[in-house]
Amino acid sequence: MTRGLDEFWAHDPYILPFEPEQTYYLYTAARDEPVVLAYRSTDLESWSDEPIEVFRVPTGSWASPEEAPWAPEVHEHRGRFYLFTTLHDSARRLDVPGGARFRGVSDGTGHEIVPTSRGTAIAVADHPAGPFALLRTDGPVAPADFMTLDGTLFVDDDGRPWMVYAHEWVQIFDGTIEAVPLTDDLTAASGDPILLFRGSEARLLSQLPPSARTRMPYVTDGPQLRRLSSGDLLMIWATYQPLPDGGSDYVETMAVSRSGRIQGPWEQLDVLVDGNAGHGMLFETFDGRLMLVLHRGMNTPRVRAELHEVVEAGDRLALA
Repeated sequence: MTRGLDEFWAHDPYILPFEPEQTYYLYTAARDEPVVLAYRSTDLESWSDEPIEVFRVPTGSWASPEEAPWAPEVHEHRGRFYLFTTLHDSARRLDVPGGARFRGVSDGTGHEIVPTSRGTAIAVADHPAGPFALLRTDGPVAPADFMTLDGTLFVDDDGRPWMVYAHEWVQIFDGTIEAVPLTDDLTAASGDPILLFRGSEARLLSQLPPSARTRMPYVTDGPQLRRLSSGDLLMIWATYQPLPDGGSDYVETMAVSRSGRIQGPWEQLDVLVDGNAGHGMLFETFDGRLMLVLHRGMNTPRVRAELHEVVEAGDRLALA
């Protein structure tokens, strides 16, 4: 039995083409369990009806084994497969600069939004189907006092691996995209994190007319990188675009490093996909097409993976 992408829940989808099997693996977190699932397809249209459980949050680590992981993605690196996924311990609070707090509203009652322990962990397996085991259990890759998410692997032209991740607006108000160098075996950070850019730098914000309505906080989600044929380094990332009615729209936008280096400087580009869709990633099909997969339906009961063919258009991407 198989089903299409519009028939199953998929949040923060990530697709790995595995050429030896001519099979695409789509990774997503389970909706109600602390596990990462993988769906398989040979044509990107029909997907396995029953997903494989490739990772379960273990007991005995820094993260809660009862909280579902976020944003799983699998990278082939030096002959092995590495799962990057965001884990949580919501019972442990983190500091907020200046001791400030946001107050949100839910069902007519105020609730305090505070930073808690959250960060990307890395697990390893010998096959895309897992099972994946954590490389370390004592903490996330980024500093443990940072509230971070959505870590991804980038290897620079010198062969040095980096984890690029989002630093949560919940802790720093103006969310950022940051990068931390990794050891060659990906087991730990090998240096201090660096700031790439802030969420408030998004071009979509600079294009809005002045308004008395605050645009804070500034959200950064799901960084993914691709080397363009020009040598420029492109990043796609997700954020919220304010709407005239006071609401907001989850969108996939872009930035470019014309130096070709992870260190930048980074220039913000236009929105690639809007309409409550984002947290995308790029991959090449077995027949050489460049594809974008993202989810549509953020913060709704119906979250589905969606595929778009994209093409290079100078220093950026465009929908085909």
